[in-house]
Amino acid sequence: MLSKDKIEEILHQSMNVDRLVVIDDSAKHAGHAESTKSGGGHFSIHIVSDAFVGKTRVQRHKMIYMILNDYMGQGIHALAIKAQTVAELEQK
Repeated sequence: MLSKDKIEEILHQSMNVDRLVVIDDSAKHAGHAESTKSGGGHFSIHIVSDAFVGKTRVQRHKMIYMILNDYMGQGIHALAIKAQTVAELEQK
């Protein structure tokens, strides 16, 4: 199974990231049949990057899925993504 550290490494190498938190939620889904079949884990990602400026939520998620595409179904079963710009993070 893919590790959270590997996901962090891939995202950092693929885009300019200001803040990144990856959480492995796999233990919450232990025994989940589809997860077991794919050998993949469940991960939550909170990523902050100005690469998201001007992008919709769907476009931001597609960017992340494209970067991690090779691992979908083979290391990653499910992703929960929160993608923000630096300005959006600072507004909170």
